[in-house]
Amino acid sequence: MKKNTFPFDLAASIEMLVLDVDGVLTDGRITIDNSGLELKNFHVRDGHGIKLLQRAGVIVSILTGRKSEIVKHRAAELGITHIIQGCKNKAEGVQQLSIIADVATNHCAMMGDDIVDIPAMQLCNLALAPSDAHVAVRNHVHWFSRHRGGHGAVRQVCEGLILARQQWQAVIGEPYGLSPTDCGWGSTTELR
Repeated sequence: MKKNTFPFDLAASIEMLVLDVDGVLTDGRITIDNSGLELKNFHVRDGHGIKLLQRAGVIVSILTGRKSEIVKHRAAELGITHIIQGCKNKAEGVQQLSIIADVATNHCAMMGDDIVDIPAMQLCNLALAPSDAHVAVRNHVHWFSRHRGGHGAVRQVCEGLILARQQWQAVIGEPYGLSPTDCGWGSTTELR
């Protein structure tokens, strides 16, 4: 399988998408000002992709090794209720999210960007990464986005999952009058 060809066959059964934060929902940079205030940048289109995916019936959860009030706030904005922060063993974190959400790991997908994410992604049926993920991660995933972390990678995976679940017309087609081709998806499994 070409890793830039979206794996629709594996994606069709996904019920929960697990997202890392730094390097996936953000570009991986952490800004800390003189007073110790931490700042993160999130892309609005990734957020809209999450909302679209939720409308398609997929649970979105967050699993991150760091702790941040910013993540808690962003998750609340997006209606994400399943969050584990400060997780040092992400494989255990995926198992906990699976129990909390009542979704078996073979119906989970995870998007990560660094080697700490690999064991957790291996528990999931579908492993995904942004284009700028660590090379070891890119070698272990089923698919990587053409976009970098914090720059549309999450949006792209959300659209792919919506297509795989055959929810495009209900979630994007009817409300916005857009076809998959209009949004950069080709007539096959490859992106244009």
